[in-house]
Amino acid sequence: MSRTIYVLRHGQTQFNAEQRLQGHCNSDLTPLGLAQATAMANTLAEILDKPTDWALYCSPLGRAQQTAQIIRERLQLSAVDMQLDERLMEVGLGEWEQQRAPDLQAQYPQISQQVLSWYLKAPGAETLAHAQQRLASWLHDPALPKQVLVVGHGLSGALLRGIYAGLDEQAVWQQEIPQDAFFKLQGGQITRIACG
Repeated sequence: MSRTIYVLRHGQTQFNAEQRLQGHCNSDLTPLGLAQATAMANTLAEILDKPTDWALYCSPLGRAQQTAQIIRERLQLSAVDMQLDERLMEVGLGEWEQQRAPDLQAQYPQISQQVLSWYLKAPGAETLAHAQQRLASWLHDPALPKQVLVVGHGLSGALLRGIYAGLDEQAVWQQEIPQDAFFKLQGGQITRIACG
């Protein structure tokens, strides 16, 4: 039987609202972020036949945990059902963490606003190869159950989906990283599911 994975990004954070890069640092969900997390939870409750049959995995970063707790409570999963896994953390953005994206783009005009890969050009940033390796390690872990909910981040979520679907690097960075939708990974296919 093939594995089914739902990949969700945390709701909007204060740093997202301020256009600040987060990486391995953290900021809390905004009121909009809390509403987005609730919308994701409600959508999952509608589409999953038996939510308690699903395992919930989460990045240990606070914004992902905050989102996952809302989902866990809505789906009536027990606290012990939520597994924190460091392999699901956001990509580390080195010296650019907590800086505003518009300021960085003004300072380094050669970086593109359209392609997500510019985030990894930060001094001291995690390498693409390292991020892919840890995410692939999680994705191909034989201990993963057959039905998994994953609450993570924007860049690492795009990389995870790219590894799953065998996307080339350009296609990986052309993916969207929404906070009002999530993705179903099943049978080698990626399906976008809107929340609202």
